[in-house]
Amino acid sequence: MPGGRPRAFDPDVALDRALEVFWRQGYEGTSLSDLTAAMGINRPSLYAAFGNKDELFTKVVDRYVSGPGAFADEALAAPTVREVVERLVRGAVELTAGEHTPHGCLNVNTVHACGPDAAPARRTSLACRMAGETALRRRFEQADDLPDGHDPTTLAHLVHTITDGIAVQAAGGRTREDLHQVADLALRTLLPPPPRCEVSSVAAS
Repeated sequence: MPGGRPRAFDPDVALDRALEVFWRQGYEGTSLSDLTAAMGINRPSLYAAFGNKDELFTKVVDRYVSGPGAFADEALAAPTVREVVERLVRGAVELTAGEHTPHGCLNVNTVHACGPDAAPARRTSLACRMAGETALRRRFEQADDLPDGHDPTTLAHLVHTITDGIAVQAAGGRTREDLHQVADLALRTLLPPPPRCEVSSVAAS
């Protein structure tokens, strides 16, 4: 009688579980045992499906960008610069301090909390963040409503500095409500709404 077949598993579900573990515990704080337990597979199956820990982390980052972090790409399609920035800043609050996700940002946490032994994971997260900033700069370069005095590159740097700061504060325990207040002030300061014009009616002659 042939031996039993390996237990089947859903790679998408397993990857989502790995994402949650890395996001909650950080790259260096996550062991292979943590991953196999969360994913419901053994080490040979993990290696066969996803590669080693670094390769798995790269796949997790891709999943993060296309899943919980998809708001960032969607924001670039907003019709105005102000809406682009607002969606990015408010989306960062929901991503990093929401009720149903670990607090903080997977990539920001990885960049700031990894030592030399985790250099490949740090490079992966840095590359992801730089790609996002480059896409934002290009969106600003193409905009016909960029406010006077704003350079596309500097503005992209500033927006990412704000969203990174939100992520760091969320990881430190700042509440969603607090961070939305910070977002409100940042948006008012960075891109004040245009003054309202009063239109007077003129009687027809």
